[in-house]
Amino acid sequence: MAEGRPVLGESELLSRKFREAFSLHEQGKLSEAERVYRAILASDDAHIDSLVHLGMIRLQTGSIEDAVELFRKAVDRDPNSAEAQAGLANALLAQSCLDEAATAYRKALAIDPDHAEANFGLATALQGLKHFEEAIVHFESAIATDPEYAEANHGLASALQALHRHAQAVPYFEKALSVDPQFAEANYGLGIALQQLDRHEEAIQFYEKALAAAPGFADAHNNLGGALQELGRLEEAQLAMERALALAPRKVEFYLNLFDIKKLTAEDHHFAALQALANDEASLGPEDRINLHFAMGKALANIGDERQAFDHLLKGNSLKRREVVHDEAASWRMFERIQAVFSAELMRAKQGGGDPSQLPIFIVGMPRSGSSLVEQILASHPKVFGAGERLDLRDALNSFGEASEISLPFPERFLVATAEELQRLGGDYLNRLKTALPAPPRVWRRITDKMPANFRLVGLIHLALPNARIIHTCRDPVDTCLSCFSIHFTADQPFAYDLGELGRYYRAYYSLMEHWRQVLPEGVMLDVHYEDLVGDLEGNARRIVAHCGLEWDDDCLAYDKTARPVKTASAAQVRQPIYRSSVGRWRPDADVLKPLLDGLGLDLAGGLPGRAAR
Repeated sequence: MAEGRPVLGESELLSRKFREAFSLHEQGKLSEAERVYRAILASDDAHIDSLVHLGMIRLQTGSIEDAVELFRKAVDRDPNSAEAQAGLANALLAQSCLDEAATAYRKALAIDPDHAEANFGLATALQGLKHFEEAIVHFESAIATDPEYAEANHGLASALQALHRHAQAVPYFEKALSVDPQFAEANYGLGIALQQLDRHEEAIQFYEKALAAAPGFADAHNNLGGALQELGRLEEAQLAMERALALAPRKVEFYLNLFDIKKLTAEDHHFAALQALANDEASLGPEDRINLHFAMGKALANIGDERQAFDHLLKGNSLKRREVVHDEAASWRMFERIQAVFSAELMRAKQGGGDPSQLPIFIVGMPRSGSSLVEQILASHPKVFGAGERLDLRDALNSFGEASEISLPFPERFLVATAEELQRLGGDYLNRLKTALPAPPRVWRRITDKMPANFRLVGLIHLALPNARIIHTCRDPVDTCLSCFSIHFTADQPFAYDLGELGRYYRAYYSLMEHWRQVLPEGVMLDVHYEDLVGDLEGNARRIVAHCGLEWDDDCLAYDKTARPVKTASAAQVRQPIYRSSVGRWRPDADVLKPLLDGLGLDLAGGLPGRAAR
């Protein structure tokens, strides 16, 4: 028998061809690999591996519909193929079919629970659906299978960040960057986390690293500008934001950010570009349309066209109101319950508990009432650290409720709170607050917590921290509400987007503050009126400093020179010397203003809260 090469069976021949195609695929020779995969499928249209890998190539080259069809064929041929189910899920995810993608990922994981890419993909889909807690579980599973999975570490960090757990996110961003230092999105995400943790100089470094890896990364330019703005480096911030707009001229949010620090003229090319977008509003997505009207409102007010500016604010607020959930009746009921629980009798009965620390100064009130200016004055004192808007009291209160064996909600839980529980709550808050202190720490006698919404918790603050000082900033009701109405808040302010609701919320806030004045001991809370503050800076600054138990320091009058991060909508204003232009701000016609005035009530329109210092 003559010797010769053995004749390959059809199965072995297809296997050899598949290995050839797979090698080409790995080398990035996609068109060559595709030809071989298709040749295999011409011989055997049920060849699962070729269907799956051809689907991968079509997905890689942007032919998503083709990829979906190929993966569906693979799944039909073998429903128990984890690779086919995961491939189909990847293609559906690329089509933004998040629910379908999640279903397919779950099928893949039912077959292979340790499939790292399926866990990552499912987590990504869940993140897109805003199911962040569940997404975290699957990112963690992907990392458990492959600790060096940079994208999964980045995804986990991003999910934690979405839940405002910035400190927890940092090590996962760092892990992703240890695997891939040029990972632009991870550098950017770490910059965001560090900025939120008031580590601004470090945040700037990581935004710059993101831009070194991806110079066209418009969001990184924008966020770099935001970090620089918060540090008071306004000229640099403006340049960064202008670079962001040059790269993404249709990203309306960037105009809104730029107009916070740039005084516009009618001839400004950014104003012209924004007007062009306004003429093409129908092409914009929902969030961009909201930002468009707020940006136009700011721009037109800058050039003196207040009436047209307010028309845009009405449109922007109306669009935003459709997006937010606000149960006005529930808010009113909560305010009434707070007043009922924290009665004069309860405040007297529970005196003497709490943590005795004198460290915190709480600055409370309505948004846009002058709280940032008051904090900046205090933070200019060498013995005061300005910590900004903190969530520590909310978090301590939530932790207190979770640890309690008594199943009563807030505020009724505090009808039965013991002195020891109040002391524990105060101590937990202080431990959280101290994380805001810079390293290495200086000897701070006071730390400001400027969370305006803490006005709802004034009674609780005094019981848990009886030696804390409280400053209530207040301003003309109409000016306050119109200023709120001009802002597209990044924080949760659901009451601010309808003039009637805004007026009624102010009235509920006003009633609660009157209650606190009646039940707090003398000397605990000081009312600071914005109009008085800008009219007599030194006199009122001295009152504020004395109320906080501090000796006077002339640096408090040079607040605009104080170098510290300021994150609020007033970040640019507090870098300026005192000005009176916000007193008696422009008001629309009476018929337009009527819902606000009706909401406020005739007794409040144009009036101010009581001036007694307590």
